Formats: sequence, structure tokens, C-alpha cells
Amino acid sequence: MEKKNGSSDTDPGPTDKEDEKKLNSIGADFVRGGAKKITDEDVEKVVNKADDIQKKFSHKGPLGRFIEDGQLLISIVRDYWSGNYRKIPFMAIAAIVFTLLYVLNPFDLIPDFLPVIGQIDDAAVVTICLLMVEHELHSYQTWKMGPGN
Repeated sequence: MEKKNGSSDTDPGPTDKEDEKKLNSIGADFVRGGAKKITDEDVEKVVNKADDIQKKFSHKGPLGRFIEDGQLLISIVRDYWSGNYRKIPFMAIAAIVFTLLYVLNPFDLIPDFLPVIGQIDDAAVVTICLLMVEHELHSYQTWKMGPGN
């Protein structure tokens, strides 16, 4: 059956192709580029909006599988901001902050109000960030489990 715009039911249409192109643009360079723009004010914003960010990870959907990772990312930013943990390069913190602000922003590459696909880009950015800062997160977890932390 042909639709008014000339596409068929099997044709994904221009919006789906645009969304696919946007998803394909998400990679390590995307996260690094965003991280380069992060300021201290952005770090503070993540600390202040931590509860709202955590709620994004609690929803059902693509971010649901990252609940514990979201908690860990927020925790490391809080400890960095408070000065309790500084054994991490700022670019790693910046990548985490960029990622958390990306998740918080409902109007990112693919708006969150679009069912399912609106959170797939968020999940992709989180996945890339986790891969980029994996070593730093392991070091942080070891420190966090130590006495007095």
C-alpha cells in the first residue's frame, strides 16, 4: 500500500532513514567531541541533576540495562566534583559528563519522545562512554570499595 508521501508500508520513509543516519554518526569521536566542550559548570550540573539523570536509567527501554552503570557514572562525577576522587583524567570525567547530559537532554540527536528509538541513541552514547572509560571505572570501583570510602 502506498502512502501519501509516495513511500510504501515496507519503505522506512525519510524519518527512519534520517534517524538511522544519526545513529550511525554516534561513535567515540562523537563522545570525544562532546567531551572537549565540557566545563566545570557542566560537571556541577550533572551533580545537581543526578536524581533526574538516574530516573532516565530507571525507565523501561534501552537504558534499563544500564541502571548500575548509570549509578556508577553519577557516583564518580559526584566524588570528582567534591574532591574525594581525583585519580582520573579530566577528559574521562568530561566524557562521562557529556554522556550523562546527553541522556538528560530530551532533544538530542533523536528526541526521547519518539518511542524506543528516542532512547536507542542514548544507549549507544552510554555504551561508547563505558568502553572509553572502562579502565578508569575499574580503578574508581577499587578505590570506592577501599576502607573509608
